[in-house]
Amino acid sequence: MFALAMAAAIALPTHATAQDATIAEAAEQRAYPPLFAAEMAQAETFVEEMIAAGVIVPVPRDPGGGYTHEQHKRNYRAMLLAAQLYELTGEPRYFGFVREMLLEYAALYPTLGEHPARANQNVGRLFWQVLNDAMWQVHAIQAYEIIRDELPAAERERIDNDVFRRASHFLSVESAATFNLIHNHATWATAAVGMTGYVLDDEEMVRSALYGTAGPGEAGFIRQAELLFSPDGYYTEGPYYQRFAMLPFMVFAGAIERNQPELRIFEHRDGILLKALDTTIQLTYNGYFFPFNDAMRDKSLNTAELYEGVAIGYAVSGDPALLDIARFQNRTVISPAGLGMAEALSAGEAEPFRFRSMLFSDGPDGDQGAIAVLREGTGPNHMALVAKNASQGMGHGHFDKLSWQLYAMGEEVVTDYGAARFLNIEAKEGGRYLPENESWAKQTIAHNTLVVNEQSHFYGDLALAEAAWPTQDWFHVADGFQASAASIDSAYPNEGVAMERLLALVTVEGLAQPLALDVLRASSETPVQFDLPLHYAGHIMRLGFDLERYVDTRPVLGSGHGYQHIWEDGRAAPDEGESFMTWLLDGRFYTYRFVPQDGLEVILGESGANDPDFNLRREPVVIQRVMDSSDATFVSVLEPHGLYDGAAEQTVEGDSRIAALRHVEADEYDVILIETLAGETVAVAISWQNDPAASHRVTIESRELAWQGYAARFSLGD
Repeated sequence: MFALAMAAAIALPTHATAQDATIAEAAEQRAYPPLFAAEMAQAETFVEEMIAAGVIVPVPRDPGGGYTHEQHKRNYRAMLLAAQLYELTGEPRYFGFVREMLLEYAALYPTLGEHPARANQNVGRLFWQVLNDAMWQVHAIQAYEIIRDELPAAERERIDNDVFRRASHFLSVESAATFNLIHNHATWATAAVGMTGYVLDDEEMVRSALYGTAGPGEAGFIRQAELLFSPDGYYTEGPYYQRFAMLPFMVFAGAIERNQPELRIFEHRDGILLKALDTTIQLTYNGYFFPFNDAMRDKSLNTAELYEGVAIGYAVSGDPALLDIARFQNRTVISPAGLGMAEALSAGEAEPFRFRSMLFSDGPDGDQGAIAVLREGTGPNHMALVAKNASQGMGHGHFDKLSWQLYAMGEEVVTDYGAARFLNIEAKEGGRYLPENESWAKQTIAHNTLVVNEQSHFYGDLALAEAAWPTQDWFHVADGFQASAASIDSAYPNEGVAMERLLALVTVEGLAQPLALDVLRASSETPVQFDLPLHYAGHIMRLGFDLERYVDTRPVLGSGHGYQHIWEDGRAAPDEGESFMTWLLDGRFYTYRFVPQDGLEVILGESGANDPDFNLRREPVVIQRVMDSSDATFVSVLEPHGLYDGAAEQTVEGDSRIAALRHVEADEYDVILIETLAGETVAVAISWQNDPAASHRVTIESRELAWQGYAARFSLGD
C-alpha cells in the first residue's frame, strides 16, 4: 500500500475535460461506430425528455422508489449524459441544462438536514441513505467537470461551495463512520469525494478519499481495494455487490490514472481491479449473476455499472474478450473509453470471452475459503455447478457454508433464494430489505446445505460467522470428472459438528449430460438432527416413494431459523430403489436420486408460510432428514434427461436413465457407484484426505480401484 507520507507529498495536476483527440475528431465528423451511435441516440432521447420537462429538483421526502427519490436519480443520470452530449455536440442547450440543474441544487443543498424517510441505514441528505447521496455525487461531479471551466466565476464558486464541498464534507466528515468502512458504501463515498477533489484541485479531499480519515492504512479507496478483493479478484460480499462496486472502483481508478498516473492504480496488487472485472463476469450464467448472499436475482451484465466498467477495463487492458462482453450487452457509455471500445468492436477485433471452470479464493490473502465454478460445455445451454465455500461476506452474507447451485439448459435448476427485497418498490418497505430477508433468506434452511437441530450456521450470529470460514480442500478439472471439496468444523461449535462435502460433474457413458454428484459427510460430538435441503425449480412429475400427504392440514415445519416459513406437504421413508423424484423445468426433466441411510426421512415442502404480507416467493424444497444421530452421509445425484415439447405434444426420455445409485464404505474410503439402464457403471472413489500426493487403493466388488489424491472417477464398463 502507498504510504501516507507519499500521499502528503502529492501535487494535483490540472484535470482534463474534453482533451481526448479521438473523441474530439469523431464528434467533429459525427462519424460514430454503430454501438456508440445507438448509445448516443438513447442518451439524446432521455436528455431531451428531461429538458422538455424542465429542471425539477424537489425537496427530498420519499424512501426508495418514491417520487423524490426517483427524480433525484433521474437528475444525476440526466446531468452526466447531458454534459457528455455537450462535449460531443457542443449544443448549448445541454450545457444550459446541466448549469441550471446544478444551480438548483446549490439553492437546495444548504437547506437540507437528515432525510425524513431515514430508517436503519446511515441517513442521507438527498436520499434516505448516505449510499445514494454518494451515487448522486459520483455522477454529478463528472458532469460538473465537463462544464465547470465555461461557467462564470461566481456560478462556479457557488456550485463548488454550496453543492460539492458541502456534499463532500457530509460524506467524509459528517458520515465518517460510513466513509471509513471497508464496504461498498464507502467505495462509493470515497470515489465521490476523491473525484470532487480532483475537479476542485483540493489535495486534502483526494488524500482523505485515497487513504481515509481513520489513520494510516485503516481506510480509504486504496485500502478497500486491498481488503475487499481476494488475490483472484473475488469481492467478499458476492457477485451481486461486486457488480455494484465495480462502477466506483473503475471510474475513480480512471480519474486517479488521469490525474496521478504515478500511483499506477491499475497495477496495484498485481492488477486487482482488472482481475476483479474479469471475475465479476465469470460469476454469471447466461449473463445473470450467481445470486449469493443479498442478491437481486434479476441483475445481469446488462447494468450501468458494467457498461462503464467494461469500457474502462478495455481502455486500460485492450483485452479483446471484453469486446465480446460489450457485444453481449449491446450497450456502452458515451465517453472516450466507450467510443474506443465501440470502434474496436466495429473493426471486428472481438474475441470470445471464455467462461471456464475456475476456483476463486476468498479473503484479502486468499485463505478464507473459495467459490468453485465447474462448467461443462459452451454457449447459453451449458451446465454450471457452483459451490459456495466462501467467508460470510459481511452484513450482506448468508449463513450457508458449503452450499451449491446448478444451472443447465439456460435455467437455474438447484436454486438460491437470493435476497428478500423488492428494490425501489415503495409498497414493499420503501424498497428496502424486507423482514423476511432476516427470518428466511439469510437462514441456512433457505439454502442447499446442512442444517443441524433446526438452527442456522453459527446460530445466526454474524460475529461468530465473520470469525470462521470453510477450507477449500480440493479443486479438480479433467475430462469426465470435475470436482470441488470443502470442509468446515466451526459452523456449530456447541455441538462439535464437522462437515465435508464433495460436489462434482461426472460424465457417464450414454447419458446426454453429466450428473451432478453430491456427497456430504457430517459428524457431531452429540446426537443431533441433520437436515439437508435441496431447493429446486420445476414441477414434480414422479415420486419414487409413497408419500404421506398433508393436503388438508399443511403444517408448518418449525418455529424459527427459517423453518417457520416452510409449509410441509408430505413425508416419506423411502427404501432403496424408491429414493428418487423427477421434475420438469422448461422442457427438460431432472431426477434427484439419493441413497437411503438408517433413519432417513424425506420431507417435501414449500416456502411462504407465516408470510402475511406476501413478501416471499412460493418455491419447492425437498429435505433429507436423519434424526438423533452422531453422523450421517448424504449421497445424491441430479440427472438431467429427456425433452418435453408441449407444442408438439411430445415427450422423450421422461424417466431417469439410472438404474441404481449405491454408496459403499470401504475402510476410510467412500465409493459411489452409478449404474445406468444400459448397463454402464461409473465409480467415484473418495479418500477425504487433503493430500494431493497420497496414493489410495480399494477393492470394490472384486475390482481394484487405485488413485492418487482426493478422489477419482472410474468407468467400470458393463
